[in-house]
Amino acid sequence: MKRVEVKLNLEAVAPLLDVIKDAADDLRPILAVTAPVPDHDEEFAAGWTRELLEGQNSDIGVFLGLFGSDFFLTGVVPLDPTNSEAILRACSAVRLRLRAKHLEPLGDEALESNEVPHDDMPETQRKAFAAYVFLATLQELIVQHLDPTVME
Repeated sequence: MKRVEVKLNLEAVAPLLDVIKDAADDLRPILAVTAPVPDHDEEFAAGWTRELLEGQNSDIGVFLGLFGSDFFLTGVVPLDPTNSEAILRACSAVRLRLRAKHLEPLGDEALESNEVPHDDMPETQRKAFAAYVFLATLQELIVQHLDPTVME
């Protein structure tokens, strides 16, 4: 089984984890994206939404588990096929929350092109943007190194 270990700078990542955990806490009771319910039956809709929320929270738990005590000792994040899909989904959910909570005024094009006015941003927005970019980079690493459909 292919495994990728990513060595991160603790001083750079630790402040981002606070922002990421805050966004993850926000997501505990809500879905990152409102999903259209395929059935108008209220009981079905409630159960379906509950299952999606449980899946989202499970994925976020896998992701946050990367940053336990071992991470703070070594600075290494281990990625492999057993956790990569959950981490990809968790990163997406947290990025969506960061966008909605802190980054929406910047616009999608500016966010994706990294053409944002860093110097003019308040500190909370600057940290949220850094976390957003960090999560995107982590997603790119996973896709590049662990997605079997990507040619090496």
